[in-house]
Amino acid sequence: MGMLILFIAIILEIALAIYCIVTRKTNKPLRNWVRVAVFVAFVILVLLSVIVWSFRWVMLGALLFILAAIGVAALFRNKADPQEYKHSRVIGKTIGMIFALIVALAPALLFPQHQSPQVTGAYEVATASYTYVDTNRTEEFIGTGKNRFVNVQFWYPKHADGTYPLVVFSHGAYGVKASNTSTYTELASHGYVVCSIDHPYHSLYTVSDDGTRALANSEYMREIKNANTEGVYTTEEVYGLFQKWMKLRTDDMNFVIDTILAESQSDKDPMYRLINPDQIGVFGHSMGGSASVWLSRERDDISAVVNIDAPLFSELVYDNEIHDFVASGEAYTTPLLNIYSDSVWVQLDNNSIYAANKAIDENASDAYTVHFQGAKHLSLTDLSLFAPVIADMLQGGKADIDKYDCIETENDLILTFFDYALKGIGRFTAAGTY
Repeated sequence: MGMLILFIAIILEIALAIYCIVTRKTNKPLRNWVRVAVFVAFVILVLLSVIVWSFRWVMLGALLFILAAIGVAALFRNKADPQEYKHSRVIGKTIGMIFALIVALAPALLFPQHQSPQVTGAYEVATASYTYVDTNRTEEFIGTGKNRFVNVQFWYPKHADGTYPLVVFSHGAYGVKASNTSTYTELASHGYVVCSIDHPYHSLYTVSDDGTRALANSEYMREIKNANTEGVYTTEEVYGLFQKWMKLRTDDMNFVIDTILAESQSDKDPMYRLINPDQIGVFGHSMGGSASVWLSRERDDISAVVNIDAPLFSELVYDNEIHDFVASGEAYTTPLLNIYSDSVWVQLDNNSIYAANKAIDENASDAYTVHFQGAKHLSLTDLSLFAPVIADMLQGGKADIDKYDCIETENDLILTFFDYALKGIGRFTAAGTY
């Protein structure tokens, strides 16, 4: 929609400029009538929900309103234009207007208006957000001695009776808790309580209940970049980073789950009473997937894990003789679903960081592997829908798979797997490659 509007606007501005050049007049009244007409058309499109009003359209709406207001004022004054006609002035104003339109439409171009993936469950979905403060931990990223806070958001069945499985999500390296909102909504519509975590200073941006803001820590982002750059760290140093990152992530997840379970025993918030403490699953994308698998090694109450496009750090050891990673070979007993894009799939055989991902099928009693052919790393998140330009930049190009088909199929697989592993519904089967 944003690109279409920009195209039409540019054509209109060029047409006005050509008309002025041909007639050798500034045609101020015509321009003013056009500005008013364009603003009226914009308002009508918003009222008809062709343009769904959101942050995407605020700058464009403000620009069109200002231009229309100036146009109306000029038409009422009905004064002759004192400026002498000049080609250069017409061309300059046209270029300036096109630039202003591009700036005003930037949010709509970067975050285009899009349809939400299909929600198939019977339950209406409600959300709630909280900030949990861990009094047993001091924030390591800032030297103020404050306790670490963790922001969470819930998606849960509204107007529901009974209790439902709890599934907890951890975002990617510098993602956000909303990264897979379509998945959370689909699960909640089928009778799950979904909690997604913002890991402060690992998350790109998070805001707590009291307004405290935390951006991704620059040193942490530098570690991520250098760990993916050959020759900066030794393999043993990278292994040490894995341990550090996973400790913070799993400490956050342990704290959140423990807090939720404690709240589910109280009467303070009816949402918590929807949770069945005997049915807990965890899942995550990228580093969050690594943390989810790691956490299932630490907790006996986790009954299902979904790893989305991540190396299995918990299943790796560092071999001092060959100075490389190898699979630990330990038995893995928690039901596990691994979902991969091409970005990771091509590395499973030739990158030692993924040595345990291949071995897990041999060491696990109930593991499944799915590959989305043509997908890239961020195809498995909602960023590919919400901000496709940014997703393509971050993942090094556009994915070949249909983004809606990818997300909706992924959501269905995760739902079916959790139904099997947490609710005991049927058996889980998957095509393997999609």
